[in-house]
Amino acid sequence: MSGNYGKFSNRINVLYGKASRYTSSLIDRAKMTEHLFMIIVAIIIGILAGFGAIGIRALIKEISDFAFSGDGTLLERLTDAPWWLLLLVPTIGGLIVGPMITKFAPEAKGHGVPEVMQSVLLRGGLIRPRVALIKALASSITIGTGGSVGREGPIIQIGASLGSTVGQFFRVPSKRMKTLVGCGAAAGIAAAFNAPIAGALFAVEIILMDFAVAQFSPIVIASVMATVVSHQFEGDFAAFAVPGYHLQSPVEISFYFVLGILAGFVSYAFIKVLYFSEELWDNKVKIPERWKAAIGGLLVGCVALAFPEIMGVGYDSINMALNSQGLWYMALILIFVKIFSTSITLGSGGSGGIFAPSLFMGAMLGAFFGSIVHGLFPDITAQPGAYALVAMGGLVAGTTRAPITAIIIVFELTKDYNIILPLMITCIIATMLSSKLSRESIYTLKLLLRNIKIKDSAEMNVMKSLMVNDVYNKNFDCITEDQNFSEIVQKLITRKIPYLYVQELNGDFMGIISIHNIKDFFFDKDDLKYLLIAGDIADKNIMRVYHDDNCKSVLDKMSECKYDGLPVFLREEPNKQIGIIWRQDIDEAYRKEIEHIEMTSDLANKITQTNQEKDVHFLEGYVITELPIPENFVGKSIKELHIRANYGVDILTIKSQLRGGRTVKAIPQADYIFNSRF
Repeated sequence: MSGNYGKFSNRINVLYGKASRYTSSLIDRAKMTEHLFMIIVAIIIGILAGFGAIGIRALIKEISDFAFSGDGTLLERLTDAPWWLLLLVPTIGGLIVGPMITKFAPEAKGHGVPEVMQSVLLRGGLIRPRVALIKALASSITIGTGGSVGREGPIIQIGASLGSTVGQFFRVPSKRMKTLVGCGAAAGIAAAFNAPIAGALFAVEIILMDFAVAQFSPIVIASVMATVVSHQFEGDFAAFAVPGYHLQSPVEISFYFVLGILAGFVSYAFIKVLYFSEELWDNKVKIPERWKAAIGGLLVGCVALAFPEIMGVGYDSINMALNSQGLWYMALILIFVKIFSTSITLGSGGSGGIFAPSLFMGAMLGAFFGSIVHGLFPDITAQPGAYALVAMGGLVAGTTRAPITAIIIVFELTKDYNIILPLMITCIIATMLSSKLSRESIYTLKLLLRNIKIKDSAEMNVMKSLMVNDVYNKNFDCITEDQNFSEIVQKLITRKIPYLYVQELNGDFMGIISIHNIKDFFFDKDDLKYLLIAGDIADKNIMRVYHDDNCKSVLDKMSECKYDGLPVFLREEPNKQIGIIWRQDIDEAYRKEIEHIEMTSDLANKITQTNQEKDVHFLEGYVITELPIPENFVGKSIKELHIRANYGVDILTIKSQLRGGRTVKAIPQADYIFNSRF
C-alpha cells in the first residue's frame, strides 16, 4: 500500500514540476514586466486566501454545530451542555489533532505566525504546500471541539502557505518569495477581520518586519482581493456589534492611560504563562507527542465545566462585554482563566491562534476596568463596553508589539472613528510597558527559543536571506565509483579542479575526491593506477546542502569540514546531486546584496530629499528630479541593474558631458551603460 502511495506521490510531483516549468516558460515568452507579474500573482494569492478564510470559518462552524448541537448561540449551547460532553468533545479533538500534526506537518502545531516568520528569515519564504491543508484541518478541529484558541492565526499561516506555494509554482526568486508570503499573510488577516488596511500593515509590521518593503503594492492588492472575496460571500459588516462611542470628558483620557498600563501587565502575563506551558509540555510531560493534545483537551474541558466562556474563539462573550453585559468580577476571573486555558491548548499541541484570545482578554479587562471607573465617575466616563473595545487593541498591541496594526484592526472591526484617540493611547502605553517587562513579543520569543535571533546584525540577516537555490552552480565535475586511479589523477590535473564528485553506478551521490585524498597514493601510482578505484578513495562523510537552505547554514557546514564546495540536493531526492555551492559564490552573492542595499538606501535618500530647485512635482506621489549617477552604477547597463524593479525609478533622460563642454540629453535604451562623465 505504501509503495502505491509513493508511486502516486512521485507521479503528482512530476506532473506538478511539468506544469510549473510550462507556466514559467509561458510567462517568459509573454515578456511580462516584473511589476505586472507581481500584481497578477498578488491577485491570485488574495483570492485563494480569501476562499481559504471562508472555508476554515465554515469548517469550524460545521464541527462546532455537530459537536455541540442545539439551538441558540455557541455559548448558550455550551452552557446547557451536559458535563460529560464538555469533557469528551475537546478530548476527542485532541486525539485527532495530535497524531495528524505529528505525522504530517509539525509546523502546524501552535499559533502559526512564528513559523511564517521563521520561513521568511531562514528559508527565503519557502513553506511546504501541505502546511495549508494540515493547518486548516487541525485548527478547525481544535477550535470546533472547544479548544481555547483563535482562528485568525491559522488563517494567517494558511494564507502565507498559499502565497509561498504560488511563488514556488511560478519559480520566483527568494526576494520575491518573501513578498508573496507577506501577500498571503496580509490576505489572511484581511479576510479574517474584513480589514484590508490592517492586513497590509500586519504583513509589513510583523511578518516582513520592514515598513520600507519595496513590494508594498502587491501586499495591498492581495489584502484588498481577499477582503472583496470575504465581502462577496459573507457580507461587508463589522466583526463585532459595538454601540456608538463618544469621549465624555477630556479628563476621561487619563483613565485610558491606566487601562494601557493594565493591558501591558496582562500582555506580559499571557506571554510568560504561554511559554511556560509550552516548555512544560515539551520537556516535562513524558508521554508520546501525539497524545498530549488529547490530555490538553481534557484539561480545557475540566475548566469549561465552571467557565464555558473560554471554549472556542469566544466571540459571543466578547460581544457581551462590548455591550456592557455581565458582572465585573466575572470579567476579572475570565482574564486569568482564558490565559490558563489558551496556554494549555497551545502548549499541549493544539493548533490555533492567539489573536482571538488576546481580544477576549482585552474585552474582559476593559469590561472589568470600565465597570469600576463608570461606577465611580458616571458623568465623565463612557459605558464599560467602550473600555472593553479599547482594551482589545491594547492586548493585541502588548502581545504582538505591533501597535499600528492593533489600532487599525480595532478601528476596522468597529468602523467607528471616535474610538481612535483612546485606542492610540492605550495601545502605545501597553506596547511600551510590555516591551519593558519582556524584550520579546509573543511571536519573536518562540523564534528566540529556537536560537533564531531577530535582532542579529544586518550582515547576518542578509546572509540568512540568501538562499542556496539562488547561488549554487549546476555545473560540476563528477565520476562514477568504478573509475580507476589513473583516470582520477588525469581529470584532477588536466581540468585544474579542486574536487571530483563521485557517484554510484545507479547515479546516487557517494562522496568527494580531492587532491588531498590521493596524495598519499602517488608513491605507488604505477602499481595502483588500475587497481585503485574512486569508490575506494572517496570521502563519504560529506555534509549535504539542500536547495532550500540558507547560505548562513551552508557557511556553518563549511566551517565544520575541509571543503569549500559542498554538493547540493533536492529534499525530495536526497541522493541525486543537482549542483555544487562554493564559498566564493556565497561571498560574491553577499557582496552584491550588500551593494544593492547600499545603493537602494542611497538612491532612496536622494530621491526623498527635497530639492526645490530641481524637483518637479507633476502628480501626487511622483517627482521628477535630477540625480548624479551613483558610483556603483558605473560600467553597468540599465537592464543589468533592473532600476525600475529594484528602485521604483524610471529614467527619462541622461545628461552626458562631452569634451567640448556640450551637454547632450539621451533617451536611454535598456542596454545603455553608465559611465563616469557626468
